[in-house]
Amino acid sequence: MSYRVLIPTAGTGSRLGDLTRYLNKSLVTIANRPVLAYLIDQFPADSEFVIALGHKGYLVREFISLAYPQRTFFFADVDPFEGPGSGLGLSVLMCKQFLQEPFVFCSCDTLVGEPIPPPDNNWMGHAKVDDIRPYRTLHLAEKQVTEICEKGAEGPNLAAYIGLAGIKDHTIFWDSMASGEDEAIRTGEAYGMRSLLSKDVRGIAFTWWDTGNKESLAKTKEKYKRANAPNILDKPNEAIWFVNDNVIKFSTNEDFILNRVKRATQLTEFCPPVIDSTSHMYKYREVEGKVLSEVITLPLLDIFLDHSASFWQRYELNQDDQIIFRRACLSFYRDKTEQRIQQFYRTFQRVDGTERINGVPMPTLADLLAGLDWDWLSDGLPGRFHGDFHFENVLWAEKNERFTFLDWRQEFGGSLTIGDIYYDLAKLLHGLIVCHELITRDLFEVVWNENEIRFDLMRRHLLVECEQQYMEWLAENGYDARKVRVLTALVYLNIAALHHCPYCLLLYALGKLMLKNSLETI
Repeated sequence: MSYRVLIPTAGTGSRLGDLTRYLNKSLVTIANRPVLAYLIDQFPADSEFVIALGHKGYLVREFISLAYPQRTFFFADVDPFEGPGSGLGLSVLMCKQFLQEPFVFCSCDTLVGEPIPPPDNNWMGHAKVDDIRPYRTLHLAEKQVTEICEKGAEGPNLAAYIGLAGIKDHTIFWDSMASGEDEAIRTGEAYGMRSLLSKDVRGIAFTWWDTGNKESLAKTKEKYKRANAPNILDKPNEAIWFVNDNVIKFSTNEDFILNRVKRATQLTEFCPPVIDSTSHMYKYREVEGKVLSEVITLPLLDIFLDHSASFWQRYELNQDDQIIFRRACLSFYRDKTEQRIQQFYRTFQRVDGTERINGVPMPTLADLLAGLDWDWLSDGLPGRFHGDFHFENVLWAEKNERFTFLDWRQEFGGSLTIGDIYYDLAKLLHGLIVCHELITRDLFEVVWNENEIRFDLMRRHLLVECEQQYMEWLAENGYDARKVRVLTALVYLNIAALHHCPYCLLLYALGKLMLKNSLETI
């Protein structure tokens, strides 16, 4: 039976806090997929969807256009979607024109473990919960819904309503919603469902996973966690999603996406081609292979470095272009670092101090940066670059002995074609020292007191050996290993502002300590 499904996504998702600052609540990530992908995939392939749009609704449209181009969607823009006059009921009513037939209502934060029945009768989904009071509830008698109760109700034969319902008698439902005025807008679809109780509404039990608040979202993420999934560290304004054998990269920055797409055409021999894009997202086919961090060996590292050397094609620049390139390096290394450090201080309420780090006396970070020879550091190697070059962004397919580079940077100092090869070298070292897999498992600690910062992080012994072999390779191939270490320290200081606490504190402390040690090395 082909039928339509109403998914309201207009709300701001305020219960999820900062997670919906840049995203619609239906696009919050669970196990490297947005919630909306799980919602859509809960229904048969021939289902059609009606999506109510509001907060960041354009991102919902973009995602659907890339992830589900073969499926049928209808969109309704909800205004207002917040403040006076807004409410779930308004989102429902705005979709009325597309739902003059039996349909299923599915809240955008409701995932279930069992098959969802079609709307060939009226039904409402319910689930067992530890505390029923925060939820609207259903009073059940012999599996029939006899009453829909508001939050706070207690007593026997009550079950939590999960925001999932089948509406067969749609005409009665819509007449009730239209006549309910403000109360219907505040109450939502439950207002219309009450009008169906006289026609019989069956209660259906589900295993329910809620994504509507931070606590329940954390439990849902744990439930959906997949073994051997890519280790992708969360960023508030970026995401990487895996949907229907495609990879979708999201960013709030339109130039970021546009330039990524342009650069993909320059890197097609080494990176997967982009097959479609929107203003805030692009898509490419999922590539066969395993993340290099999972399969690396010392012999494979040698093969990888030789392959990378062929990627780092050097460019001969004339005198004028060389001056422009060095200025770009100076801006990228010095100016961006200073901006990111100030961002870190503001975001995490820290100041530049002289706290010892792991017992080592430290000057201020400003003094360390002032003592750095920026002309030496900015005398880079112009060439083809990746820009975020580390094991988590490289796949190895043993079957055809092929490396694929992923998640390339969109530009270097404003240039889409020329970057500093030394920056790639530094990014590679930064990933050997700080392993994403261990960070996602919280296998680190950091304590920041008034006079001292102490940190520790677990490292895989194999990656320590890879670091030693890599440093030997740098020397053998004529690279300045000290420059690589200084740039690696700056990488940590730059990305500290972009990650969650306490990981951000670890990155800052590690970067500052590594910078001091590298500058003292002659």
